[in-house]
Amino acid sequence: MIRNVLTGAEANAIVIASEQLGFSDAAPGIVTPPGMRVNKTVQWVAHSKMLGEIFRRISPHLPAVVDGHFLADRLSHRLNIYKYDYQDVFNRHIDGDWPGYGLSPDRTVMVQWEGLHSCLSMLLYLNGEADGVSGGKTRLLGRQGAMVDVSPRKGDALFFRHGFGPDSVPHEGRRVLGPVAKYVARINVLYRFEDC
Repeated sequence: MIRNVLTGAEANAIVIASEQLGFSDAAPGIVTPPGMRVNKTVQWVAHSKMLGEIFRRISPHLPAVVDGHFLADRLSHRLNIYKYDYQDVFNRHIDGDWPGYGLSPDRTVMVQWEGLHSCLSMLLYLNGEADGVSGGKTRLLGRQGAMVDVSPRKGDALFFRHGFGPDSVPHEGRRVLGPVAKYVARINVLYRFEDC
């Protein structure tokens, strides 16, 4: 967990931009069994200036190497913003791993970055209990029944291993219990896979 990655105003700006783009029940490219993901999502490609500043704030705290792969010099610019309304939930799952994405130089097409692939999920909380969110904790599930619940707090970021290796972390987005929606951004932390 890294505290205060975003200011309150920065988190609010991402929520406003996401609401303007419009949330949907569909999540392009993300396939889950019926009933596993019960929330809304919007995907967009963020500006390198915004994500560059976030990366500058978090990079000193990230593992420099994961499974022999070195930390890349940027985050994937493809964001998945999730909105959890009353009773929404994301049941037990493991996040898939993804290549890195950004925009073409003329900013008209999303492009895949060769040699960069994600190893960590970053859940960037855009609001939390202090904003009226009830429920909506992230539950991390460990071996032999161990679990840790993380309360959403605006501006904080939670990191964990993903993909389908032995160290990947099953987790849940617990049910939101009140009228205030929970907003969270999933951002992929990239590592260098040039030799793979």
